Amino acid sequence: MVIENIERNITLRAHLSDAIVHGCGEVGTPTFLSTLCICIVFVPVFLLQGTARYLFSPLSVSVIVSLLASLVLSFTMVPVLFLYLMRAHAGPAHTAGTAHGGATAAPLTRVHPLLRVHLAFEGAFRRSRDAYRNALAWALSQPKLIVLVFIGIMLVSLPLFPFLGRDFFPDVDAGQMRLHVRAPPGTRLETTQQYFSQVEATLRRLVGNNQISVILDNIGLPYSGINIALSDSATVGPMDGEILISLQKKHTPTAELTAMLRRELPGKFPALQFFFQPADIVDQVLNFGQPAPIDIRVSAADTDSAYKLATRLMQLIARVPGVVDAHVFQVPDAPALTVDVDRALATQVGLTQREAASNVLVTTNSSAQTAPNFWVDPSNGVSYPLVVQQPSYDIATSGDLKIMPVSSEGAGTQSQLLMNTSSIGRRTVPLVTSQLNIRPVFDVHANVQERDLYSTSRDIDRVIAANRPSAAKAINVTLSGQVETMRESYTGLFTGIALAVVLVYLFLVINFQSWIDPLIVLMAVPFTLSGVMWMLFLTQTHLSVPALMGTLMAIGLTTANSILVVTFANQRMEEGDEPLVAAVTAGFTRLRPVLMTAGAMILGMVPMAIGVGEGGEQNAPLARAVVGGLLFATFATLVFVPTMYRLLRRTPAHAASAAATA
Repeated sequence: MVIENIERNITLRAHLSDAIVHGCGEVGTPTFLSTLCICIVFVPVFLLQGTARYLFSPLSVSVIVSLLASLVLSFTMVPVLFLYLMRAHAGPAHTAGTAHGGATAAPLTRVHPLLRVHLAFEGAFRRSRDAYRNALAWALSQPKLIVLVFIGIMLVSLPLFPFLGRDFFPDVDAGQMRLHVRAPPGTRLETTQQYFSQVEATLRRLVGNNQISVILDNIGLPYSGINIALSDSATVGPMDGEILISLQKKHTPTAELTAMLRRELPGKFPALQFFFQPADIVDQVLNFGQPAPIDIRVSAADTDSAYKLATRLMQLIARVPGVVDAHVFQVPDAPALTVDVDRALATQVGLTQREAASNVLVTTNSSAQTAPNFWVDPSNGVSYPLVVQQPSYDIATSGDLKIMPVSSEGAGTQSQLLMNTSSIGRRTVPLVTSQLNIRPVFDVHANVQERDLYSTSRDIDRVIAANRPSAAKAINVTLSGQVETMRESYTGLFTGIALAVVLVYLFLVINFQSWIDPLIVLMAVPFTLSGVMWMLFLTQTHLSVPALMGTLMAIGLTTANSILVVTFANQRMEEGDEPLVAAVTAGFTRLRPVLMTAGAMILGMVPMAIGVGEGGEQNAPLARAVVGGLLFATFATLVFVPTMYRLLRRTPAHAASAAATA
């Protein structure tokens, strides 16, 4: 912008230094205002809460710092370099030329090819600018028609908003799948391993060995209870496990493979339960450790009624379009053997209930749970656990458990068979117990496929509202997970966009000392939103937090371009021009910097908008929002803003009196 205005002043000034000083002075105030307005637009990002704040606050800080640095350099280093480089390139004739470019140079016999391209481009641009000036003059002569056309554009764009799906973050094809497999409750680890072998063979057949790079199975809980915190949050017992599938670089889109496996696997393994968990780190962070983005929490003191309601909700939301992998996380009815110790009888033979339980635990599991012991190899310093455990094949039935010997730590006591002091029974027990605010809670997890998260969550809200128990039953049902964070972020960003527009307007009111000029500047902002909606709709891109960040960027740049046009129009009115003439002159003069600013941003965002590169889907909505917003907003800045300036601006009283006197 600074260089372009200096170039314009070179044709008007006799000396290069004067042209630089006047060129920088003319755009100093609008550039400063534009930069601060863009910075103000990003301020509401710091009002976000949760994950979105930590993800986008660094982006906002970097944009603000880079803009302020570029502002300083534009009016310090750029003019100095322009002076020295142009003086060395052009020589004295350019430094002290006439008002129209200095002395006439000798005719060029040989023109450099790059110079030919430059001259051809300048000629084409000059003709385009003249055509734009004529079109703008006609538009300003028909202001009501132009206003109706732009209002029609906004009215046509508004109905698109309900059709834009809303997600928290766009899906990324990370080339990985994380399949969780759950066998019937009570399945032994050995049987679970057999199930996994069959599932893995089916996966290789369905997906294709040529597309699979690595398959890794994690079955059951960790061996030691000390390390259970490091286990997968969706694994609750020996019948659980996950299969991590890493695909080759060239593969079928992961979303298609996932949808195909969701269709095929339940039919081939009806006894097993399948659901996919987030494989990429972004979704894992956004889910806050949950295995799915949708989490319906059913909390009540009565666990039976809470589990029944959770099961019913799981069955109902499974019918909602877009919902997949619906399941209840907790397993409350796993079969178990109970050992009831007769305390009176055990005391007579010198045995306590704790000692009987410890004997059963060591025999069936190992001594690592009750008395961990380690041996350190003196040669290399590596420690090895020393455990005592009865071979698992010795305890194949409950009868083998009954004849298991138990002993006391006291001296003079004899070993007893377990059945002499205890009775063996069967019952169902929960494999995992979850609590929310000290109350038992059951989680209904679900995922979304081929539909946006926001629309799906609205349908789930209706299901919850239709099946919400009465207050007398004291059962609390809440929709949580990534949905809750997404709604908070959307509320914060929508509020932030409105607040940013208000802050920019008030800041411009203070600077312009007018209520009308800032309003004219912001006239292009609605068309920025229209462009964003059209671009997202045409590219079938869901609205997301990155897309809203791109909207903020487009609003800031649109405001900056409008400030250039309105400021120059005000300068022309101070020179005595009528509003219509000032508006046409402002659009004609500022056409190049407006197109350069918007065009540079659009061209820079095109590769990102296409989504090239690994993980490009993550940033594509941001770039598409910027490109669509600037395409519409630039057209509005060059046509609608001058039109509104011609309608709302009035000739100052002193200029009107001077014209009347003349």
